[in-house]
Amino acid sequence: MPSFTTRPLQEGLPFGVRIGGLTLGALQDKALRDEIDALFVRHGMIVFEEVEQTDAMQLAISSCFGPLKEHPVKAVGRVDSDRMPGVIEIRSRRGRGTVEVDGKLLSHWLPWHFDHCYNDELNRAGVLRSVERVAEGGVTGFLDGVALYQAFPEDLRRRIEGAEVIYTLSTQYDELKFGRPKQYRMIEPKPSSPEFKAQAAAMPRAIHPAVWTRPTGEKVLHVSAYMAQGLVGDETPAGDALLEEVCQEINRLGEGCSYHHRWSEGDMAIWDNLRMLHCVSGNHPDEERLMYRTTIAGDYGLGRWETEPKVALDADAMA
Repeated sequence: MPSFTTRPLQEGLPFGVRIGGLTLGALQDKALRDEIDALFVRHGMIVFEEVEQTDAMQLAISSCFGPLKEHPVKAVGRVDSDRMPGVIEIRSRRGRGTVEVDGKLLSHWLPWHFDHCYNDELNRAGVLRSVERVAEGGVTGFLDGVALYQAFPEDLRRRIEGAEVIYTLSTQYDELKFGRPKQYRMIEPKPSSPEFKAQAAAMPRAIHPAVWTRPTGEKVLHVSAYMAQGLVGDETPAGDALLEEVCQEINRLGEGCSYHHRWSEGDMAIWDNLRMLHCVSGNHPDEERLMYRTTIAGDYGLGRWETEPKVALDADAMA
């Protein structure tokens, strides 16, 4: 009898797969873990359905895809490091960090982005698990950069290909420079500790290509509106206009060729951070949402710092 079942993530999508029937015991088999990793490489995203919602299961699923790494921002909340090393806590607290998007007040809204764009190294992937859910919202969207590259208007694709994007660790809603919704304003800033501000100030700007080619040959359009500052060598009105056009086109295409996951108890999900973009719909400011995420080590080797990090920057934090 098979150790798990597979089916498409969603009919009509060129990416993603669902896995069901997976158990903690089955994951002790290295050949099975390798099989799951091969599905991940092929499809870019996996939703694990009706799996055991335990720390051990999240770590076992994560082990299919490589070793864990610590999150590069020290101020990000950690789950018990002795019990779950490398696991961060993503919590949306009541009334803390609120933005108005197209007439709705939302907490923990995030635009299309890839993780760790502000760092010289990316992470291969993240495994996400919903611990506390909200009644409405809290949906995570996923958009495949391979499909995005193919769907992009030819002229715009030609103009952005070969460009590099500059990113900084800038998380506040009023710091979003590109790809803003038509109706957008910050209502309440996100909480920001002195430790976070100190690390952000010490970090140089990071640079990543707008388009890159996978070892398997596919080109990936990989631009994060979140934390983007401009184009390398073209921080001009014309360069900013090009980056804005790219981010708005991602928003437009994201309405039709993306997958939006409404979390249920029993779900875990992994996405390829080197290939996929993701976003968060946000939730009502009066509700709280809690996610646990592991960070899988691995990089594509194309990111870099604009300048050398300051001596004061903790090298361990950048691993």
